[in-house]
Amino acid sequence: MPESLLDAVSAVAAEVGAMAHASWRGDFNSWDKTCGSPVSDIDLAADALLRERLMAIDPEAGWLSEETADSADRLNCVRVWVVDPIDGTRDYVRGRRGWAVSIALVEGGRPLIGVLDAPARGEHWRAQAGQGATRNGELIRASNRLTLPGSRVPADVLARGDADYFVTVGKPNSIALRIAMVAADQADLLATLSWGHEWDIAAAALIAQEAGATVTDALGRPLRYNSTRGEQFGVLATAPAIHANAVERLAQRAAKAVVR
Repeated sequence: MPESLLDAVSAVAAEVGAMAHASWRGDFNSWDKTCGSPVSDIDLAADALLRERLMAIDPEAGWLSEETADSADRLNCVRVWVVDPIDGTRDYVRGRRGWAVSIALVEGGRPLIGVLDAPARGEHWRAQAGQGATRNGELIRASNRLTLPGSRVPADVLARGDADYFVTVGKPNSIALRIAMVAADQADLLATLSWGHEWDIAAAALIAQEAGATVTDALGRPLRYNSTRGEQFGVLATAPAIHANAVERLAQRAAKAVVR
C-alpha cells in the first residue's frame, strides 16, 4: 500500500477532528439514540464529512459507520471503510477530552490502515499493516510486562475480585483511546466482555497490534471485520506476554457474557 494513502486518510482524520474540536465545549445539540448512548449534531456532521472525503479516496470501498444506516452492500465490497465519527461521544458532550475520530480501511476482514485523531488530547495515532504505529509521528511500543498481577487497566472501577489484582489508570470514554493506551505503554491490559461494534475498535486494534500488543476478542479469538452484523464479542488488548493468562482469567466471565 502506498504511503500516500495513509497520509491521505490521516489528513482526513485531522480535518474532521479539527471540525469537531471547533464545536467542542461550544453550542451544539445532543440527544440519546438509546438509553445511555448519546449522539450530537457534530457526530452527524463528522460522519457526512468523513464519508465525502473517504469515498473520494476509495470510491469502491464499502461503508460501515456508527452514524450511518448499515447496508448489506458493503459485504460484497473488497474493501470497507470502518469509522466512528466521534468515538467517546459521552466525553465529547460533557466537555471532556476522551474522544477521537476513528478511521480504518479493511480488506479481507483485516485492517490495512488505522488512524485516530484526538485533538482535545493533542494526539494523532496512525498505523499501516506491517509498518508499525506512531503517535504524533513518534514510533510507539506496547508494554513488555511479563506478569498479569499488577497490570495497569484503564478503568473507573474494577470488577469484584479484580481490585486487588490490577491497577487502575485514567480512562477516556473512547474505547479506541483505551486500546491505544495499550499500544503506547500507558496501560498493560484492556478488556471488554460484551458485544460491541467493529467501528469502535478496528482502527485502534491495528494501532495496538502494530505497536506489538496482542489483540483478540474477549475469548482470545482473532478479530475479523466487515461481518454480517458488524459486531465483535468484546476486545482484549494486552502486552503480549500476559495475553494467555488474561484469556484464562476472563474465560468464565466471557463464556457467560457471550450468550445473547
